[in-house]
Amino acid sequence: MRLSHFLFICLFSFTVSLLSAQEITSPDGQFSMSFSLDASGAPTYRLNFKDQSIIESSRLGFDLVNDSVDLHMGFRILETETTIQDETWNPVWGEESKIRNQYEELLVKLEQVSTERKLTIRFRLFDSGLGFRYEFPLQEAMGHFAIAEELTEFAMTGDHTAYWIPGDYDTQEYDYTESKLSEIRDLMVSAITPNASQTPISKTAVQTSLMMKSDEGLYINIHEAALIDYAAMHLELDDERMVFRSHLTPDAQGVKGYLYTPAHSPWRTIIVGESGADILASRITYNLNDPSKIENTSWIKPMKYVGVWWEMITGQSSWAYTDELKAVKLGETDYSKVKPNGKHGATTENVKKYIDFAAEHGFDGVLVEGWNEGWEDWFGNSKDYVFDFLTPYPDFDLEGIAAYAKSKGVQMIMHHETSSSVRNYERHMDEAYQLMNDYGYPAVKSGYVGNMLPRGEHHYSQWLVNHYQYALEKAAEFQIMVNAHEAVRPTGVARTWPNLIANESARGTEYQAFGGNKANHVTVLPFTRQIGGPMDYTPGIFEMDVFNGSHVNSTLANQLALYVTMYSPLQMAADYPENYMRFPDAFQFIKDVALDWEKSIYLEAEPGYYLTIARKAKESGEWFVGNVNGFEGRTGEVKFDFLDADKTYLAEVYSDQADAHYKTNPQAYEIRKVAVDSKSILKQFSAPGGGYAIRIREASKEELKSVKKLK
Repeated sequence: MRLSHFLFICLFSFTVSLLSAQEITSPDGQFSMSFSLDASGAPTYRLNFKDQSIIESSRLGFDLVNDSVDLHMGFRILETETTIQDETWNPVWGEESKIRNQYEELLVKLEQVSTERKLTIRFRLFDSGLGFRYEFPLQEAMGHFAIAEELTEFAMTGDHTAYWIPGDYDTQEYDYTESKLSEIRDLMVSAITPNASQTPISKTAVQTSLMMKSDEGLYINIHEAALIDYAAMHLELDDERMVFRSHLTPDAQGVKGYLYTPAHSPWRTIIVGESGADILASRITYNLNDPSKIENTSWIKPMKYVGVWWEMITGQSSWAYTDELKAVKLGETDYSKVKPNGKHGATTENVKKYIDFAAEHGFDGVLVEGWNEGWEDWFGNSKDYVFDFLTPYPDFDLEGIAAYAKSKGVQMIMHHETSSSVRNYERHMDEAYQLMNDYGYPAVKSGYVGNMLPRGEHHYSQWLVNHYQYALEKAAEFQIMVNAHEAVRPTGVARTWPNLIANESARGTEYQAFGGNKANHVTVLPFTRQIGGPMDYTPGIFEMDVFNGSHVNSTLANQLALYVTMYSPLQMAADYPENYMRFPDAFQFIKDVALDWEKSIYLEAEPGYYLTIARKAKESGEWFVGNVNGFEGRTGEVKFDFLDADKTYLAEVYSDQADAHYKTNPQAYEIRKVAVDSKSILKQFSAPGGGYAIRIREASKEELKSVKKLK
């Protein structure tokens, strides 16, 4: 064979290989993902699971601002690389003490022929699904650029059942709707309920994490991971083709993002399983984030806390010191000349009561809201210089409280409500964090209630995502843990910055005092909001009829179970101390339950209907089981085969009584003790809106003799 002929054959073979589909499989061989260019040179991908199509051929790319040639077709493949990864890492805190990160990766390097612009797409296929992101290498043909829209598609294979909330640039605080994809358009109007700041997107836009279930019984979840320096992604449904397309949050000018090379997008994630438990067990979101950037993490510690909060939410006390002021100018308003309203919650006397309660019952911290000047005109006034996060009201002894808490072995949790004036927060941040260091506050609860300042910006735009990241990294400099409320939904960033100990970013317990959450709300959140990280849900309400006339749609046993099912290393006992003293035997579970886990097992999991999780505590080795139930009563089954085979344990079961109901009889609970081993099976009733909680521990022979053995 002549050399020229040989080179022609090699070149032809190389060209054909780059034009044909590139495919990778998951480590266990169950998933396959293929990438190809269509006839127009547009990048496309497909995802299969066990020979079933999950995502049909879907396009990738971008529309750019002020660019005659957009970045979504006319490409050729320059090069592909395939690698494998298998490692194990240890989170600072989490649902388990070790996480395996195993995947096969496909890197596709593209060039747009007409512009010579380079675009790389990186795919990682795990045993539980797919992650992929766009990468923009440093290049002469592309420096600074602005995104008009990301064009990532997720082509569904059918009219799946979905658990969704409306797409919105400013809030995630909605109840979930269960419907077919084809029904989203008709149900959108009723799904949009009032909020302090909201900007709904369209009649078919929904938020991630989006949970779905196919008619064939497959569970599918779409979200994003490692959201940094980029706008949050929503999903807009073409309900004729059943195709979702990404919809990024714009800034005040309507631009979706400003980037410069080298740069990359967040990861787009698709988690798939044959059961709901498979979705909850996936660690794709965390694995797609970078390892911790905090070298010394010894100061990052899970906390269980109480606080001056629920009494304000229910209208029994106020954040504001006085009712006389219609406007406040910090540094000029003299609070000594106004009359206190007599309802202020953050008084030295009241806070000391919470500190005493925390110390007596073994809680780590006390949160105090409304301690600082400025609450009289904080909301709805588009006010820039709203708080300084430094100056206490006259009736709050900042120094005295710090000393008193220290003497009781209790830590204080700071509250920074920004009123969404982010420039003002950044203006005071260094001094505010230093004040926390000076008085021994290890954690801050930050808030972003109301419309954003600068005016026209949105809570989930690139600009605000960068602010939340700035606050988090600045807090790490001062060794402060962050619990951000009303911020962008989490995307696993807590792996990289583990001082992000919790977020709200969803409809939490406070809405139980604003008209109530749906009784099945807590059976959906772990499949949606918590895919990206822990939630400060503020559970533990024992009195369901609150002072403002609202009713908490939950049984007392359900509230106990939340400490297991709603994972967070930061957990609040949110009710009034006196309500816990009415039910001291039930309160014992909140005192006993762990915060940090060695292992988690998802025993039953059906979004919107029921959820049962068993977790092994990292330090004590005790097991805790939590079950939360939806609208209909049911009897579930717990197999204790996760226990050591050669041991017998004492199980303390906190459960609904037979006549319990979240509306009519929420406080009907019972507590019983039984002996269990790895062969035991518990059949347990859960009331509508109910559930149960179990503590499992090793016990003496004498204790075990006094209880019945569960078969």
